[in-house]
Amino acid sequence: MTATQVPVSSFDGVATPLPERRKRRRREAISRDVALLLGVALLVGSAWALTRLGLFEPGDDVGYWIGVAGGSMMLVLLLYPLRKYARFMRSVGHVKWWFWGHMTLGIVGPWLVLVHSTFHLGSLNAAVALWSMVVVVLSGLVGRFIYVRVHRDLNGEVSSLKALQGSAGLIGSEARSWLSFAPQVEQRLVAFEQGALRPGADALSIARQVTLLPWRQLATKWACRRELHSVLTRMARDGGWSPATLARRQRQSRRFVDRYLGAVMRVAQYTAYERLFALWHVVHMPFIFLLVISAVVHVVAVHAY
Repeated sequence: MTATQVPVSSFDGVATPLPERRKRRRREAISRDVALLLGVALLVGSAWALTRLGLFEPGDDVGYWIGVAGGSMMLVLLLYPLRKYARFMRSVGHVKWWFWGHMTLGIVGPWLVLVHSTFHLGSLNAAVALWSMVVVVLSGLVGRFIYVRVHRDLNGEVSSLKALQGSAGLIGSEARSWLSFAPQVEQRLVAFEQGALRPGADALSIARQVTLLPWRQLATKWACRRELHSVLTRMARDGGWSPATLARRQRQSRRFVDRYLGAVMRVAQYTAYERLFALWHVVHMPFIFLLVISAVVHVVAVHAY
C-alpha cells in the first residue's frame, strides 16, 4: 500500500472533538483552582488591611477573643479525621458536608488567627505557632489540589485511551494500519505512552510525571504536528487532494494526536497524583500535631505570663 492509498479518512472516526462534558469539567477545575488562589490572596490582603487600622492589639480583649475564635475553629478541624477513620463517628453526617465544613473552618480559622497576630511574630512560642499554622494551611491547599485530580474515574480514563488505541489501530492484529503513512508520528506516540505509563512508585518517578511529563507531552505534540503537516502535504500533492481535503485531514490528524496524548497524560498523572496523595497524608499529619503542640504552648504561655 502506497502512502497516498493509506486510509487517512479513517481519522473521521477517531478525531471527533472532546466530549463537551469533559471540556466543561476541565474548565471548571481550572476555574476552581484560580478562584481558590485568588480567594487566599484576598483573605490575606483583607487581614493585613484590617490589622493596619489599629483597632486592637493581640493582647487586648478584642485581639484575645479573635485568637480564641480562630484557635477554636482550628481545633474543631480535628473532628474531620475522626469522622473518616474513627468507627464510632462513621455514621455521623455525610462525609461531603464534613469535608466542606473542614475546608471552611480551615480558611476562616487561620484568617482569624492571622488577624489576631496583626502580622507580628512576638515571642518565640507565638512565632512557632503562627508558622506552624501557615505550614498546615499551605499543606491543606496542596492536598486539596491533589485531591481534585485524584477524585475522578480512572477506569473511564483507561477505557477512553483504549478506545483511541483501538480506533487508530495502535493495538490489536492490525496495529499501525492507520498511522503507517506517518511512521515517525506513530513511533513518537507509542514511545510517549510507554514512557508515561512505565510503572514507578519512587519519589523521582512521581515528581517526573507531575512536573516534567506535561512538557514532554507538549514537545511530542508539536513534533507530531510538524511531521503530519509534512507528510500530508506531500500526500496531497501526489494524490491531487483539494485544499479543503488537505486542511480537513490535517485538522483531523492534529486533533487525534492531541486527544491521544491527552488521554495518556490523564492516565499517567492520575496514577502519580494518587501516589502523591497517599504521601501527602503521611506528611500532613505531623504538621497538624506540630500545630496543636505549638498552639497549646502558646496558650499556656499567654495565660502564665
